[in-house]
Amino acid sequence: MTLRNKKSLGQHWLKDRQVLAHIADCAEIESHDTILEIGPGLGTLTSELLRRANNVVAVEYDEDLARKLPGQFPGKNLEVVRADILDFDLGKMPPNYKVVANVPYYITSKIIKLLMTSSNKPSIVVLLIQKEVAERVAAKPGDMSLLAISAQIFADVSLGDIVPADLFTPPPKVDSQVVVLKTRPKSLLGDVKEEDFFRIVKAGFSAPRKKLRSSLAGG
Repeated sequence: MTLRNKKSLGQHWLKDRQVLAHIADCAEIESHDTILEIGPGLGTLTSELLRRANNVVAVEYDEDLARKLPGQFPGKNLEVVRADILDFDLGKMPPNYKVVANVPYYITSKIIKLLMTSSNKPSIVVLLIQKEVAERVAAKPGDMSLLAISAQIFADVSLGDIVPADLFTPPPKVDSQVVVLKTRPKSLLGDVKEEDFFRIVKAGFSAPRKKLRSSLAGG
């Protein structure tokens, strides 16, 4: 069966071995690790992860891909879950699991929020995402967006290699970049409740040219 990419799911296949190895390197995978891979697709990154980790849990939304993937790696410690990652119960993952993924651009922000606000956070998250979004996630104070704050409150963020669009099949319209989030032992919120913090931050971003007090009064 020939599998074609589905534009509605933002599928772009990456087969460059050097880039795949770099992504895995960024996750600092050890032989005892459990890896959660989001959107394994054709299994090119999955193969690299299985070579290094104890086992891989691959969550794939595309039913055709999810059905085909186990047969590509017989005898390997691979669990394929056919599900939307946004509905996946991260509580089922073991402590200190790691996330590695080449994710569709259109759900990047939702995935980062899901992982960073989970009660069972991964120890490391390595994502290949749109370059512009990667830069936003890693932005410094003064240039930070809500996305950057949401990530950096819970993790140390750094950037990996830039991946040109022409290394994908089919090529996306923009380049990608690896972003690495290493979860902090304790978030920077201290005793502040997450919902209170994000309510204030969202209020501030909703009206950046107004006084924060006025914005909060309206929300």
